[in-house]
This record gives sequence, structure tokens and C-alpha cells, in this order.
Amino acid sequence: MTPPLILGLESSCDDTAAAVLRGRDVLSSVVLGQTQLHADFGGVVPEIAARAHAERLDGAIVQAVKESGTSLQEIDAIAVTAGPGLIGGVLSGVMMAKGLAAGLNKPMIGVNHLAGHALTPRLTDDLAYPYLMLLVSGGHCQFLIVRGVEDFTRLGGTIDDAPGEAFDKTARLLGLPQPGGPSVEAAAKKGDEKRFRFPRPLLDRPGCDLSFSGLKTALLRQRDQIIADQGGLTEQDRNDLCAGFQAAVRDVLVEKTRRAITAYLDEHPSDPALAVAGGVAANMALRDGLETVCATSNIRFTAPPLALCTDNAAMIAYAGSELLALGKTSDMTLSARPRWPLDQNAKPLIGSGKKGAKA
Repeated sequence: MTPPLILGLESSCDDTAAAVLRGRDVLSSVVLGQTQLHADFGGVVPEIAARAHAERLDGAIVQAVKESGTSLQEIDAIAVTAGPGLIGGVLSGVMMAKGLAAGLNKPMIGVNHLAGHALTPRLTDDLAYPYLMLLVSGGHCQFLIVRGVEDFTRLGGTIDDAPGEAFDKTARLLGLPQPGGPSVEAAAKKGDEKRFRFPRPLLDRPGCDLSFSGLKTALLRQRDQIIADQGGLTEQDRNDLCAGFQAAVRDVLVEKTRRAITAYLDEHPSDPALAVAGGVAANMALRDGLETVCATSNIRFTAPPLALCTDNAAMIAYAGSELLALGKTSDMTLSARPRWPLDQNAKPLIGSGKKGAKA
């Protein structure tokens, strides 16, 4: 049978995205970024992001359908990010999906944004369940055993800042442009990671939980000490600070990944694999470290192409297709959710806030 034609919509943060997918064939993937809109603010402004989504979603859909060589009338179902994320952006996508579903008389599937990331290796590499996933991005960081489209076990996660958030804050502290991840990585390539020895948080404790807030504070104090000693920062100081910071993040993630692999292998998977996804997965120093751990543990390492690591609608369309295959669709009561943990049975992480676990 011909796989259904799925239109995917993604608007959980600062990327307005639409994609058309059939099976594992991505027929089109359109991502309209908002970097310039938020550049003067040092981070994403939720109200600006929500307005941009409302203004751009229809154009992204028209472009995605046109590039796919299909038509809206041929679409079999609409998959949309229903959370977690910035509520204004998520709401824009959900309302657009409802309008399309009603107008086209097609089924709609609400998708967890994190499930989209977690299932991307099945889209790109046809990875078999169960596999280990390191989801590492601007807003999230967690280790998951992925057993099915709605079956996730969280082995650990960040109790405060996500790595991408820490990279962004580091860039701001050092006067580097946003987004911070690429800026810090570029500077780190020219720096000496051994000049400044930053802490490796939580390595002295068992388990797979992570913390990056204290690492950012340590960098702030080192920066201030340099300024106090010599009256300012040189370019080499910035490069060395970035290199030391990146090395600390890498070392923490590598060691915690080693522990997660041990727990995952207790399930005796026949074809063990670690997948990494999310924007921070583009960091080559991190990838190299993870590949080394996997080689040592004799398990497969996979990372989707960068365009499918960062926020996109193709991953939402694919997750929607797996849900649709199980007969799981959403009705017009579908709500936008700012918080939506993948592992419903896991205890909220420390620092998850009064409203509960975000991821």
C-alpha cells in the first residue's frame, strides 16, 4: 500500500516550519527562522515569536506543498506540534492544523515535539526499537530509551539549564552573537581548552541527571577575574574560555552517556544503538566524544543530518505517520501544551518549576 501523505507543522519555539512526507520520503521541508527578529534581545522573545508564527505559517505551508509537487487536496492527514514549547507559538500551529483539518475534512494528529526529535532516527536511519536517545537542544536535555512511538523511559535529564541554553548564555556573557552554540564552537576551535579548568557538574553523583547552570556561573566568575586582572578580555581570552566551557559540557555529556548506555544494555537489545538529536547535536566536539563512547561500548552511533537535528516539521510529520498507523488521531479538543513529558511515569526533575515537568 502507498504510505499516506502527511503535512507536518512545527511552531514550538522560533522556527516556523512545514513539511510534506510520504513514508520515509521527505518531499519538502521548509523552515523559516526568526534569528534576526530576536537578535537585539539576546534570546527568543515569546511574544515576537508567536506573532511571527501567526504571520508565516500559511506561507510556509504553501511553499512546502508547492515544493513537494503535491496539493492540499492530496494530503491524507495533518500532524502538528501540540507541545511542549512557547504557548503562543504552539497555539498558532494547533489552530492552523484545526482549520486545515476541518476545511479539508482530513484527520489531525497532535504530536509531542520531543517525540518528533526522538523518532527522527527512525525517519533517517530506519532504527529499530528499542534504542537509546540523547536529546540535546536549546530547551531540553534527556536520555531516553525509545521503545515505541508513545513508549519512552527517561534515564536522566538536566535539572536546570539545557546545554543549548548554557551555550546561548555563555555567548552573551562573552559578547558573541546569537545563536550561541555555533558562535561558542567557532571560538573554541581557536582556543586552548586546558587553560581554564571548569567544573564537571554531577559527575561525583550516580545516575544520568545533568546540570549546566553552575558551569555557566563558573565561566562568569572566570571572565570577571580576567577583566579585573587586566582591564578587559582579549580575543584569545574569549577563545580559551569557550574552549574550556565546551570541553566541560562535552566531558559531562560523554560520561553521562556512558552511564546511560550501561543501563540501556541491561535490556539486551539485539541491535544496540545510540542516537543523538537536537540542535546541540551539531557540535562536532560533542559528536566526536559520543562516537568514541559508542565505539568503546560496541554499539551503533547515529546522528541525523543537521537540518533534521534542529526544529523542523519533517520530524513532526513522521511521528504523526507512526501514530496514524496505530489509528491514533486527535479531535477538535486538541490543546496547546506548554509542558508535556515524554515519560509520564518519571518523577519531575529538580528545577522543573511549580507547574510540573516540562519535558
